[in-house]
Formats: sequence, structure tokens, C-alpha cells
Amino acid sequence: MRNRSKLFVALLALSIFAAAQQKPATKTKSADQLGTHATANLPSEQDVNAFLHETFGYDPQLTWKITGVRPSQAEGLAEVTVQISGPQGQGEQKFFVTEDGKHAVVGDVIPFGPHPFDKTRELLQKKATGPARGPASAPVTVVEFSDLQCPHCKEAGPTIERLLTENPNIHFVFQNFPLPMHNWARKAAEYADCVGQTSNDAFWKFISSVYGAQSDITAENADQKLTDLAETSGVSGKDVAACAAKPESQSRVDASVNLGKSVDVNATPTLFINGRPVGVNGNNYDVLKQIVDFAASEK
Repeated sequence: MRNRSKLFVALLALSIFAAAQQKPATKTKSADQLGTHATANLPSEQDVNAFLHETFGYDPQLTWKITGVRPSQAEGLAEVTVQISGPQGQGEQKFFVTEDGKHAVVGDVIPFGPHPFDKTRELLQKKATGPARGPASAPVTVVEFSDLQCPHCKEAGPTIERLLTENPNIHFVFQNFPLPMHNWARKAAEYADCVGQTSNDAFWKFISSVYGAQSDITAENADQKLTDLAETSGVSGKDVAACAAKPESQSRVDASVNLGKSVDVNATPTLFINGRPVGVNGNNYDVLKQIVDFAASEK
């Protein structure tokens, strides 16, 4: 866990992008889902803006937009979500405000109890319907939320492939989660969705080839490049391009993104191992293997 006194400094530098593999927090629920404590006092947008002005106003290059003020699933806390933009890009920051309005807490609200990951595991078992590999009856299900333009996702690819190759009793599900800061990721997700609708085998070839071609794809040439990559993956590139432009494909990508948000995915790649959120990169195979083995032993 990072030192809390340093986190806002890190935010000023927008170094949250460098921490893209950190595990996400738990979803904030609606007032109806939260029950009686959902009526806890919420800070006004005016108060939040005043706080952000005092915190970041010295730097004219930083701007922000409040994207959410809602009850937290933790009683007595309000969850505030802000998009912050600066010279290094933009990113989302979340913090929690106490009911008396006098303190803000930066960090994650995570589930607690003897089985803290069960609820997320059950939700993903029901709604993670992306392309899958491995036996559906496997004791461990790994769900990846990924962005095809994300360099960290490309870097993590060999680690995930090794995990699946050396641990055959894993059911692996891929979910699209294009980030808004990437200018062709959404289009790639729609193409990937359509490839997956056509051929499960071609899907895995397609996403691997897109990762490999990241440096060659731009917002301007994305349609042609993705069409060509679909064709070389073993499906009709022309048909995939037509499919990707349809509202149905866009709706499926939206559903995948919304599923990720519901379990508080805010960076890619994020894995869920039987509901446990974990980051993945190019060199944490041993940790992932330990978590998979532990999850299998808990069944």
C-alpha cells in the first residue's frame, strides 16, 4: 500500500498511469442497493470543486471534472470520482468523504469477511460472457479485462499465456475494456467482439496480432489495419468490419465495459481469479500461480 501522504502528489504527476496494473477497488452501489445508510450526507459539487481548487488550483495546467458523488458501500462515507487532466494525460481518481464533511480518505474500499471475493466471483460467473478458453468446469476461473491499445496489456500477454499453458485447469474469459484515453481502443474492441462472434479460435489469434501491431495502428488507419488483421486471423475481414459498425456490437462492448465498472475495474489489464482482483505484468507469474493454486485448493 502506498503512503497516503504521497498519493495526491502522485496524482498531481498523473502517475496513476504507471500503476495501471494495481488491483481495483470494489464497486460503489446505487442508493437502492445500499439500503438505509445510502441517505448519508453527500458533499455538494460546490464543496468538492472548492476542495479540488484548494488542492490543485496552483497549477494552471491541471483541470478536473467531477464524474460522481454518491453513497459508498461503506456506511458513513461518500464516494467522489474525479477525472483529472494535465500535461501527462488524464486519469480517474477516487476518494471518500466522511459524513461530517471534514475528512477525505484516499484509497480503496474492499470487501471484508470470511469469503470476501465470492460476490464478485458469482457476478462474473453470470455476466462475463466474452470469448473463453479452458474447461467451463475448471476449479478456477480467470477473467481478464483488457484494452487492445494498452501497452501494459501487450506486456502482460506472455505472462497470461504461460499461466494458461502451464495450468490447464483454468477457465479463462476475455472481456473488452477499452479506455477512453486510447483513441482506437474502442474500435479494436468492436472488431474483436465481431471476430469472437464468428470464431473463438480466430479471436485469440486476432487479439495477439493486434497487440503485436500496436505501434503501427493509428486512429486514422485503424479500420484498414483491423480489417487486415481479422482476415489474417482466419475470418472475413470485410464481414468483421461491417459487424463492428453495427449497434449490436457496440452494445456488447458497452456491456463488457459496464461489467468491468461494476466490479470497479479502472485500469488495464485487470484479472479476477475466482473473483479476486489482481494486477498482471510481464514478471509476476509466480504470484499469479500461487493465487491460482490457492483458489483451486479453496474449492
